[in-house]
Parts: sequence; structure tokens; C-alpha cells
Amino acid sequence: MRANSSMPPNSVAEYGYLTPQDKFGDVERGNPLPYTLPPAKRREVGLERDTWRLEVVADPESNSRLDRPLTEDAGTALDFSGLMKLAERNSVRYLKAMTCNNLGEPLGVGLWEGVPLRLVIWMAQPRLNVRRVYYYGYHNDDPKQVFQSSLPLGRVLEDPPGEMPVILAYKLNGEFLSGRRGGPVRMVVPEAYGFKSVKWLKRVVLTNDHRANDTYALGNNDIDSPMKTFARFVHAPERIKAGEPLKISGLAQVGVSGLARVQYWLESAPAGPEPPQDRRFHGRMYRHELRVEDGVMYVPEDDGDWKDATILPPPTRWGEMLPEGRLPGTPLFFDPTTGMPRQWPLRYTIAYWSAVVEGIKPGRYALRCRSIDNNGAAQPMPRPFAKSGRAEIQQVMLEVEP
Repeated sequence: MRANSSMPPNSVAEYGYLTPQDKFGDVERGNPLPYTLPPAKRREVGLERDTWRLEVVADPESNSRLDRPLTEDAGTALDFSGLMKLAERNSVRYLKAMTCNNLGEPLGVGLWEGVPLRLVIWMAQPRLNVRRVYYYGYHNDDPKQVFQSSLPLGRVLEDPPGEMPVILAYKLNGEFLSGRRGGPVRMVVPEAYGFKSVKWLKRVVLTNDHRANDTYALGNNDIDSPMKTFARFVHAPERIKAGEPLKISGLAQVGVSGLARVQYWLESAPAGPEPPQDRRFHGRMYRHELRVEDGVMYVPEDDGDWKDATILPPPTRWGEMLPEGRLPGTPLFFDPTTGMPRQWPLRYTIAYWSAVVEGIKPGRYALRCRSIDNNGAAQPMPRPFAKSGRAEIQQVMLEVEP
């Protein structure tokens, strides 16, 4: 179900809560794509579990020092069996939506399993002059195709309260990662957009360089922006009969600031072509348009007739690909006794919502939805700029026939 074709094919809404591995949306790089290489080549370059190796080394361009770098030449690189040994006592699982900052919908939602990256960094025994972690995926040994990202060392070594660890992920929805999903091992950064969760991970470099080296920075992207909170329609009919209830539903991406409410606004629209989007709904805010009262920021949309929708509870069956629809193990922020989230919605996931509107008179209407985060900020605030992740307010048109 899609709102006037506003949802892309293979939308996360089409597959229950968790998205099957082969149904995730893709934002891919590589020519050829690494997982499409012949099996013999994949084995040669370490894109199969039995040949995968991860190096953890010092940046030769800085003065960082490691006492025991993990390298293939020395035979100390971490292999998949070594990773599984670490996983016996240190594996973690959490729900995360994979989403691109330049797209308006999540690519998929999964249960990711892996080992915290910090454990492997400590194996390399960093000694001094380390401020940042660079990491690289395999891209055909072609310098022009290199895809890389980075994080501050502090974010890798320590999780702020309420945050989940950065992991070397090897499973998705209880199954080993496919090559298409970045296997054998990929990075997963829970609060970040997808470009931080580099696929086909092969190399980690510890550096004293304070600057980020992210490939996405070259495309005028805000590489440090965490996921945003926003609402989207999944089902919004183009026309109904007068007297017929309007039934709408959608999803909300839950970003770093959480999700408190989802709202909709049904506004009479003039006849003729679709009215242009007001600049308020594109997120291009200007200082004189904002006001702050008691520490809460209000934006011009608050003048609209916004109504609360219902945020649906967490599912009891998480995915048809799981035995009995149950999550394997206990993910972080879940109650081990009940098997349900300790709170809902969970940050960095999605939540579904719905509403029913009665008594709509014949006419033409603009229908919008938005989120309100846990700080009381209405979408698209507090970060309205598209290059830090899209979060514009969605508008669809409705005809109510006599």
C-alpha cells in the first residue's frame, strides 16, 4: 500500500516489521558490485566467510602507535572464526533501520547481530596518538572506487547512556549476512545514516588525524548528523465519497530525538493544479520564523490544524523469516522475560501509525503528516537541512466526491 505512489517499491511497509535480507533497498557502490564477483574471486579477496580477514593498523600518515597491529602479512589479522570466538561471549543484537540521508524513506529494518568494534581495536593494543577511526570496505582494489567512513575514537570505545555499540555485524534477522547486504562482515553504526555502516569491511585504521575522511563528505553531505525523526504516509487514498471515513496510515522513522507523536493535517485546497508546497514544509526555516518558549522550539506549522494519529504498539510477530515470528535472543533494550521492548518506539527503528477522519465535506484537500520528537520539536526541526538527512513534511492530495 502506498500513498499516491509516494512509497518506493520494496517499501519497508510491505514485509511486516523486519525486512527480509533480499528485500532491503540498496544504495550501492562498485563496478562490478563486490558481491557479484565470481566465487573464486570473492574467496581470493576475502568476501567469503572462510577467507575473510580484517586488518587493524596505524595510519602511516600520522604518529599513531599500536603495539600489536592486526595484519595479513604478519598472520595476525582477525579471521571469521576468531570473530565467532569473540561472539561467544560478546555478541550483541539490536534493531536498526538502515536509511540514506538523501532518500525520504528507510531502506529496511533489521535485527543486526555483531561484536562491538572496540573489542577488536583493543586487540591491536593502541598505545598513543589515536583520535579517530577510519575504516574501509572492499571495492575491487581500485583506488577510484574506495569507499570509506570514520568515527571519533571515543564513540567507538564508549557508548553514551542509552546508546548501542558500533558493531562488526555478521548476522541480519538471525541469518549470516549475504554478500548483497555487505557480508561477510560490515560495520553497523546504530545512530547513523547508512554511509557510516560500510559494507564488505576489510580494514580499520587508527589515526591521530582529527579530520573525517568520509566518502560522503565529497557529495556535500553532513557526515556527522545522526538519524532524524520524520513521518510518512503508507496508505492515503486519492479520493473517497462524502460520508465515507478517511482511513490513513503510515510509518515514522525514529531518530536520535525519539518519537512522541505523529500528527496529520487535512486542509481545504483550491481547485486546479496541486498547490505548491509552502516553504515551511520543505524545511527551509529562517530565524525570524521561529519562536522558543520554556525551552521548546515552535515552528510556523503549529498554526495548522494538526491532529494526533495513533502510534501502533510493537508487533507480536516480528517477521515471517523468523521461527514463530520471534526474535532470536534478546536484543538490547528488550525485556528478557516478556521478549518485548522496554519502551516504544525505539530510537533508530520505525513505528507504524494510523488515523480515521470522519465527516469530511465534498471538496479538494491537502493532507500532510509530521512527527513530534521527544523534545517537543515538530518535523522538520530541529535539523531542517536536507544534507543532514531528508525530513520534509509530506503532502498528498485528496478528492472528496459528493
